[in-house]
Amino acid sequence: MRSLNELIDESESSWLLLQKWVSEATNKVDLLAANPIVAKEVLYKLQVSTKSILGTVAYYTGGILVDDGWLRLLASSASQLHRNLVTWNEVDSNGKCLRLPSSLLIADDAVGGFFALNGGAFNGDMGGIFYFAPDTLEWENLNMKYSDFVNWVCVGNIQKFYETFRWNGWKDDIQEMAGDKGVLIYPYLWAEGQPVSNRARSIVPIEELWDINWANKEKLGI
Repeated sequence: MRSLNELIDESESSWLLLQKWVSEATNKVDLLAANPIVAKEVLYKLQVSTKSILGTVAYYTGGILVDDGWLRLLASSASQLHRNLVTWNEVDSNGKCLRLPSSLLIADDAVGGFFALNGGAFNGDMGGIFYFAPDTLEWENLNMKYSDFVNWVCVGNIQKFYETFRWNGWKDDIQEMAGDKGVLIYPYLWAEGQPVSNRARSIVPIEELWDINWANKEKLGI
């Protein structure tokens, strides 16, 4: 395994590039301050360099919040986002991700959509980003690499991507919610029925949304 000195490259890191993207963002993007001790542990266990955008996000930030926390990019944890890339992915001593083998869960949204970096779990490019859509319970190929994804959350059309998932007053609800929570919508988003604004909603741990989605996916044989 590479040492921290090999992984941290201040002279060639992507930190300045990430800051530039955020400063030019058309979406509301907040960089959370990193916990230096946790950041080193996360970077070492992931074995990624700060030359990459993934390594830079993991090491220099505690996470990234988009649209007041509707979308959360995981990194080294912060007060607003206690999970980090290692704990959420359940990375073991061999560097294997146990929560979703052969992938790395790198972000999620408030309604139980999850973004994963492909390490062989999906049919498609290695290193590509896939989205678990709560309205279909399927993994969708976004045809992006991690750096493309981070740039997209800054300047992409987030509103259009989520237009069928959002309800009247969603922003007020999300602003009061921690990054480790999510909104359970019932009837579920994949079920036919009324518009999301007319469905019941409750705030639950994001872990519960993950479990519910996988249970429904298996139950429906998707």
